[in-house]
Amino acid sequence: MSDTIHTLSTTGMTPKRQIQSWVDGLTSLCGHFDVDPLEASSLEGRIDYTSVSRLKLCQIEVSQHRIAHTLARAKANEHPYIKIHFQTYGVSYFEQEGRHIEINPGDIIAYDVSCPHSIISPAFTRHDVVIVPKALLRDRGFPSQRMPACKLSSKTGTGRIAHDFVHATFDEAAKLSANSAVGVADSLIDLLLLPLREADTMFDRVGPEAMYVRAQFFIREHLRDPDLCIDQISTELGCSKRYLHMLFSERGTTVSDYIWQARLQNCRQELEAHAGKTITDVAFSWGFSSSSHFSRVFRKYFGVVPSSIHKAQQASISPEEL
Repeated sequence: MSDTIHTLSTTGMTPKRQIQSWVDGLTSLCGHFDVDPLEASSLEGRIDYTSVSRLKLCQIEVSQHRIAHTLARAKANEHPYIKIHFQTYGVSYFEQEGRHIEINPGDIIAYDVSCPHSIISPAFTRHDVVIVPKALLRDRGFPSQRMPACKLSSKTGTGRIAHDFVHATFDEAAKLSANSAVGVADSLIDLLLLPLREADTMFDRVGPEAMYVRAQFFIREHLRDPDLCIDQISTELGCSKRYLHMLFSERGTTVSDYIWQARLQNCRQELEAHAGKTITDVAFSWGFSSSSHFSRVFRKYFGVVPSSIHKAQQASISPEEL
């Protein structure tokens, strides 16, 4: 038989225990997250979840809160999932890589869990979630590495069909044999990919939002190239430099600032994760050509010098690990 339905509820717990229980529940599903109940005195939440083959299906309701997968915790092997989030009640606000997306009932948001992000729900919300290992998408030829967040609709078309199938799968999960679960999971992935593939087709039509997302993706994929510049980006995307400047300025930044900030974020992540690497090695591997310039801009952006991050990481390693 397939997995049974499991339930996590914070009802009746102390506020401190509620937060820890919610963190533990999320960690067991798709990796560690920081949880903040915002101004509330408690975190009232419930997760019903099950597995169908290698997919995880969840039905979640929770009071106001914020969850965040932070840069400090962003290790690629710890969150190897794409999450497909169907909002069914309330409003949430998603942020990732400078993009801010409002999620209303009937909206779907698909995103890479491994990339730092946050979701704020200022009041009670309900949502259904499918957690998909990236490997399953790669097997189907879908580019899941650093997939940009994508907002879709579950009210019509393929999005609605996919959501209806998610509900039916959740309701029947405990009754499925192991072989049936594999077949159902395969069918569900194929259904979920339909609206995502349609979104890719829409991006090919190259509206301003689509072009901005494509520019972000190209930059992230070429951050280690020290020669990365707006000329290279505009040539690759087939648009003018002036158009790119406009896209980024409308979002309060410049192409150059976006590149350097993304490099700095990756440098900090690497310094926090790999104490054996020197600061110079990390800086040069992410496109910086001067250690002094790297230290200067790192301190300006994060408010601390890179050596303090490096020393703290080295101090946290036990003698047995050295």
